[in-house]
Amino acid sequence: MNKPLYYVLAYYHFTPISNPLTLVDEHKDFFHNRDIASRIYISEEGINGQMSGLKSDVEAYMTWMHAKAEFSKMPFKIHAWHENVFPRKTVKFRKQLVALDEKVNLDETGKHLTPKEWKEKLASKNRPLLLDVRNEYEWEVGRFEGAECPPCQTFREFRNYAQTLKKVVNPESTPVMMYCTGGIRCEPYSAYLRQQGFTEIYQLEGGIINYGLQEGNDHWLGKLFVFDDRLTVPINEDPSPAIGKCHHCRSQIEAYYNCSNMDCNHLFLCCPSCLKEYSGCCSKKCLEAPRLRPYQDQNPHKPFRKKIHYQQSMSNPNN
Repeated sequence: MNKPLYYVLAYYHFTPISNPLTLVDEHKDFFHNRDIASRIYISEEGINGQMSGLKSDVEAYMTWMHAKAEFSKMPFKIHAWHENVFPRKTVKFRKQLVALDEKVNLDETGKHLTPKEWKEKLASKNRPLLLDVRNEYEWEVGRFEGAECPPCQTFREFRNYAQTLKKVVNPESTPVMMYCTGGIRCEPYSAYLRQQGFTEIYQLEGGIINYGLQEGNDHWLGKLFVFDDRLTVPINEDPSPAIGKCHHCRSQIEAYYNCSNMDCNHLFLCCPSCLKEYSGCCSKKCLEAPRLRPYQDQNPHKPFRKKIHYQQSMSNPNN
């Protein structure tokens, strides 16, 4: 018997939305009784969406969105999968689509390069400064060759990095290439760099996801971190060598886990041997913590959802 085919979508679009709460309600109505899971944020600035669902339901959603004038040309990045990759149907209003805490002019973003143009520029002799503007735990497991990787743990920290960068290089004479997972972070980040005096900025259209779909994994190392149950995925069918390193023994690995200490929950890379030795914990200190999840040798690992799946253990830590 053939298993049902699911699609995973990634998409965003900056456009003025006069009543974002109405669009939130419309999404919830559309998703009712459909085999769809999602993490979608809608604001007055536009929409930032990730979702998965049965192929027919996802196709219906794309048609429904494209029928709306403001989203008629919104591109969707599509991957096939065997199940939903989000725990629930989440559609929320959010003040900022990207948490920068800085007002920027989105008419002053970088020049968008197609994946083909990006690949050509990566191979050029006079390649610009290449910035990976994702968080540290994202680029640890995969990135473009030769990328400068800012030590940021949250999106908001990019502002501080940008302030430091303009002291290290001359912003007026230093061209910059920047990339992120799906392209949305590069929109406000490139505009912010322009505000800081950088004049020549390029950004990867559709992000790493689009690059993998269009150009494969040339110039790419490792895997792509994604914010869903898959955690890491290849950007293309062709294999790429692992570059992530085990948090404990530093061997090459590309599997992420959450620390079994419920009061830590740190996301870290770990090899099977160290995972077993530390019972799923990120440190010996956490191994001695009073509230530990039951150790599971789960491959692939899915992100822990403490309140849902470990409610009993949390109320009785000795279980």
